[in-house]
Amino acid sequence: MKQLLVINSSINGDKGHSVQLTQHFLAQLPQGSFSVDSIDLNTSPLPHLAMSEMAAWMTPAEQRSEQQQQLAAISDELIARIKAADVIVLGVPMYNFGVPSQLKALLDRVARAGITFKYTEQGPVGLLDDKPVVILATRGGVYQGTAMDSQTPFLQSFFNFVGLNSLHFVYAEGLNMGADAQQAALSAASQRLLEIGEAVAA
Repeated sequence: MKQLLVINSSINGDKGHSVQLTQHFLAQLPQGSFSVDSIDLNTSPLPHLAMSEMAAWMTPAEQRSEQQQQLAAISDELIARIKAADVIVLGVPMYNFGVPSQLKALLDRVARAGITFKYTEQGPVGLLDDKPVVILATRGGVYQGTAMDSQTPFLQSFFNFVGLNSLHFVYAEGLNMGADAQQAALSAASQRLLEIGEAVAA
């Protein structure tokens, strides 16, 4: 059975469109094809990254204080869950033209020199094994393909940096532009998720 990691970052919880699309994606997967590990950054938010936490990473494990062990364990656990997953699903609403700050706090703990990437004479090399990453991008307006879409290039650059290149972006845009536009966007996204679900479950 494959392992699927779901990361939701909407502050609206189950009312968030990105969360609803995530739930829709899970519901249409063949039963018994995946076991699901979930991270809800709304109910269990991460604090912004502090230097004390980075210092804990850079301290050899056998030399860490008890507090440093606890701080390092936050990142260690997140990375372990990402490594264990065969497929990652991200619910990513757009807040003020960027990714939610709670998602950024998680990603800051995934980028670890020597663990998820390394620097070489030829440039940085990602150390994570490639796997499908499904990104459910929900927006009130329409930004895909424009200079105002800062999410797509950021997420693409970040995941490529750590070795994850099989990215599937699913956009649901214009969600605040009337009921018809919202329904059309969600229907199109749902159809795209059906296609991706069939591919990753194969």
